[in-house]
Formats: sequence, C-alpha cells, structure tokens
Amino acid sequence: MSVLERQADDLERDMRALAGAARQAASVLARIPADRKTAALMAAAAAIRHDRAAILAANAHDMDAAGGSLSAAMLDRLLLDDKRVAAMAQGLEVVARLPDPVGTELARWTRPNGLDIARVRIPLGVIGIIYESRPNVTADAAGLCLRAGNAVILRGGSESFHSSQAIVASLKRALAEAGLPPEAVQLVPTRERAAVGMMLGMADLIDVIVPRGGRSLIERVQRESRIPVIAHLEGICHVYVDRTADLQTARRIVLNAKMRRTGVCGAAETLLVDRAAAASHLPPILADLHAAGCEIRGDAATRALDPAALPASEADWTTEYLDAILAVRIVDGLAQAIEHINHYGSHHTDAIVTTDKGAAARFLDEVDSAIVLENASTQFADGGEFGMGAEIGISTNRLPPRGPVGAEQLTTYKYIVRGTGQVRP
Repeated sequence: MSVLERQADDLERDMRALAGAARQAASVLARIPADRKTAALMAAAAAIRHDRAAILAANAHDMDAAGGSLSAAMLDRLLLDDKRVAAMAQGLEVVARLPDPVGTELARWTRPNGLDIARVRIPLGVIGIIYESRPNVTADAAGLCLRAGNAVILRGGSESFHSSQAIVASLKRALAEAGLPPEAVQLVPTRERAAVGMMLGMADLIDVIVPRGGRSLIERVQRESRIPVIAHLEGICHVYVDRTADLQTARRIVLNAKMRRTGVCGAAETLLVDRAAAASHLPPILADLHAAGCEIRGDAATRALDPAALPASEADWTTEYLDAILAVRIVDGLAQAIEHINHYGSHHTDAIVTTDKGAAARFLDEVDSAIVLENASTQFADGGEFGMGAEIGISTNRLPPRGPVGAEQLTTYKYIVRGTGQVRP
C-alpha cells in the first residue's frame, strides 16, 4: 500500500469515527429537554465572548494566509472583528430564546375507529454543513442545530480553518460545562478536499447535507451526495423598478440592495428597469451607485443613458459578483422583467419597486424564487431579519425547506398513533 493510500485510509477512519461520535451525540440530544439546550446555548454565547482574543488571533492567522489570494469581498466575509464576534455571541443568545421546535404537535385528529393520531416535530439527527469563508457560520450553524436537537459536522472553507477551530473549541467547552455531549459539534479536522467526498458518502451516519457556497461547491455536492441535500445556491438577486415606482424609494432600495454589503448572498446582482421609467429613474439611480463606487455593466439602452457604464455580456446576467458590480438591463415592462428573472436568476431573492398593487401582486405570484419582496431591499434575505434568530443558509430547493433555514426547518416529524386495542379488519 502506498503512502497516499494509507493516508486516505487514515482519513476515512478518522472521518467515520467523527461521524459515529456525532451519531451517538444526536441520540442523546434528541431526548434533552428544552431548558438544558437553552442553558447550553447561553453558555456557548458566554464562551465566545470569553474567548474573543483567541478567536480574533486565529482569524488574523487566516487573514494573513489569505493575503492577495481572495477578492476584497471574500476577505470581508472572512474577517472577524470585535463587533462580529459580539454578534456571534448575540446570535447564540437569540437562538437560545427561540421556542424549541422539538416535540411541537403540528396536527392531531381522531379517526372513526378511535385511533388518536398526532404529527410531532423531531430532530433530523446528524447534519453535515459544508460552507466557504464566513467563520460566523460556524457558530450560527452549531447553535441552530443544537436548538433543534441535532448534532452537526462542520466543514468550513480552508481559508477560515483556524477561525473555525477556535470557535468550535469554545462551543465544545460550553457544551461540556452544560452537561451535553461535546461531540454534538464536530469540525472536520483537515483542509483536504477528500474529506468532503467522504462526508457525502456517509449515508449511514449523516442524515442531511447542507452546502453553502458557490455554484461549483453546490453542483459537486448535488452530483456526488448519497445523502439528502438542502441546497443554498448562489444569490443572483434582482431588483425590478416598475414604471410607477417612486423615484426616491427606488434610489434608496437599489443602493441598499447592492451596496450595503456586497459580499452577502442577498446582495442585488442585476437591476431591471421598465423602459417607461428609464429616462426619469435610471440616471439618478446609477449616479448614486457610481458615487458609492459601484461598477455598472449595462445593455445598449442603459449605456445610452449612462456613458460610464461598461457593456454587459450574456454571462453578466448569470454572475454572482459578491462585489461592487451591478448588471443593468432596461426591459419592456413587468412581463419581460419576470421572464428575465425566472430565466437567469438562481431562485433566491428578488424585489419589485412599484406603487401599482396589481403589478406587485403579479410579481410576487409569478417570480419563482424562495423570497420575493415588494418595496424592500433584497438584503432582508436573512433568517435574523425574518425573526428566526439566525439561519444556516437560504434554501433554493423546490421541496421544503425553502428560503431561510432556521431551527424549525432543521426538524422533521413523525406520526404518533394511540389506540385502545384496535385491529385492522
């Protein structure tokens, strides 16, 4: 056996041991009462605050190693500072205060033969989460999985490896102090890409895979996984400015949707403007964007109104920039805007700016995306903004869960049937 083969065997053995420990922890968590999970989450928040310096030092190591290999937007996603570490702790506290979904009775009815039937929420079991950059996902994902009674195996991006290690060390210590199995939160202990493939084949130990990242990662997971996948596809998000849109409202929404944070999945990547409003609305909207440092890539009609705009190619309509770049197209009304979004979009988040309630209703009904908004920024595509405390991604699946995936979405259900001796004739 070659050295490489021995290394692969060792890695697979380690991965199966890690997943087996998570499976045992999941069986314990499924029976843990809500108040003990709440206490563990509060302890985790306290541990993150206590270990702030160690977490920031680990993140500085990752930032230094990333150097010039990442774009400014990706470096922003990787960066942790005092504010973001505090936000991680606060996020865990918010999740701790959420209602525990486990044990919730979703429906109950009695059959004519006297059988009492209930549908009750239960944990999924062991969740494997594969994600890129943003180390805060480590805390958010672990907290949500714990709230829902699940164990979690985290495989963060190689660029955030040390940050994730420091965060998981804090979480494990908090779980142990709260009397819960620390194996409930596991971090894949290697940057080797082979570990991802091994996770995707462990159908006997992992119940669900959640990939969160770029198209290449999502496509690989969907292609190779033997485990059900909750996909967080890229956010090719649109804002459509209707002919009746209030100009000042449109200016505020478009600027915020694109430039508040360019590196989040809810950032707008394409602006569509009704031709009937283009001459009056588009120049001031683009002036705001230019002033904020945004590069505009437009179709011919857009460039006729904005000489500073660069030509848009066909690829621009399907690109998630995660940067200060916006593709702009002038369309012939609502029907063409909806057609463009459904054809080029990623079914993530799309918004209309309009004062026409009929146009808004048609947009909300016909745009086939997980989140559709009327007169609001696409940057509200966030579990925290939806009142879920946090989320581990925005699912673009057709099957549920769809949209922000919070604690409730990380459960399944079973039927509990109570009888008094009935037998089937």
